[in-house]
Amino acid sequence: MEKIDYKEFEKRLLEMKEELESNIARLKDEIDAIGSEDEIDDLEDLASLESDNMHHTAILKQQQHELDEVIHALSKIKTGNYGICEKSGDEIPLERLRAMPHARYCIKHAQSDQE
Repeated sequence: MEKIDYKEFEKRLLEMKEELESNIARLKDEIDAIGSEDEIDDLEDLASLESDNMHHTAILKQQQHELDEVIHALSKIKTGNYGICEKSGDEIPLERLRAMPHARYCIKHAQSDQE
């Protein structure tokens, strides 16, 4: 198996972290802006705003989860456990890490975790 270049993955994860933090801040600003609409008389406008708020909140939740996973992966680099499946203890294939640098599991265990 090809050796993991920890510096390469740490750099990618730090870039992902920065982008996610930026996205989260922007989404929070947008949610705050949506919530500050006080003078809405039209029920259709109100429904549209509520729909936008729900959509932004769902995206925010997903982005926060991904940020948590990236932070977890960065901590695994520091402890020397990066690239190791958390279920089996086997190495996660490099191709999977390149596709998803914050992967916790090898493909086999990632699929069984979703069932």
